[in-house]
Amino acid sequence: MIDLMNLHASEEEVSFETIPIGVTGADENDNIRITQKALNEVKKIKTQNAIPEDYGLRVGVKGGGCSGMSYTLGFDASHKDMDRVYETQGVKVFIDPKSLFYLMGVTLDYSDGLNGRGFTFNNPNATKTCGCGSSFGV
Repeated sequence: MIDLMNLHASEEEVSFETIPIGVTGADENDNIRITQKALNEVKKIKTQNAIPEDYGLRVGVKGGGCSGMSYTLGFDASHKDMDRVYETQGVKVFIDPKSLFYLMGVTLDYSDGLNGRGFTFNNPNATKTCGCGSSFGV
């Protein structure tokens, strides 16, 4: 997987794309949102780093970080058998079933301000987050 948490570029926009998660019992507040700014950044990174068109954006969660769990973001050549596969504006998104539970309702954004630049996750389910914003607890 090609790690996106440390690659950068920039673009200004405020709209977002909604990915319906397709989980029984979930409502529209559980859908995953990706801002237009984040989508534009993903497309730029793919182009700048000559990442093949058929690679997908893998969004996930793993144990670790100062709050217990951390986000993962990168490119994968293909999805795994149990992954949920979504596509928005030509960007394939792969999410494994375990991560999907923790990502319900998340908004993926890209920040490019004075306090730093990079991808950010706004998770309404997080009960605690660390100061750096890359780990959370539920």
